[in-house]
Amino acid sequence: MGLRFREVSPSAEVLYQTVAGESVLLDLRSQKYFGLNEVGTRLWELLQQSPDLSVARDRLLEEFQVPAGQLEQDLNTLIENLLAAGLVAREKA
Repeated sequence: MGLRFREVSPSAEVLYQTVAGESVLLDLRSQKYFGLNEVGTRLWELLQQSPDLSVARDRLLEEFQVPAGQLEQDLNTLIENLLAAGLVAREKA
């Protein structure tokens, strides 16, 4: 399957707080809250360090017991949702 996106970065207009391994994101523009599970939270942390999704995918595969195909499918869905909500932006090539 593969990742549909190469690089994304978190919006500067988003605040996040982690509680018990999960995160709550607040979009300052819309004043809407969004929740991330443990894997989504870890992705968000990795995106703070680097926008490269292949690096994040490889790290998540090391840290979580999940088949690569399932992880890629889940990441694609999550990134599409984050993009649609304006919580992340695609990096310019």
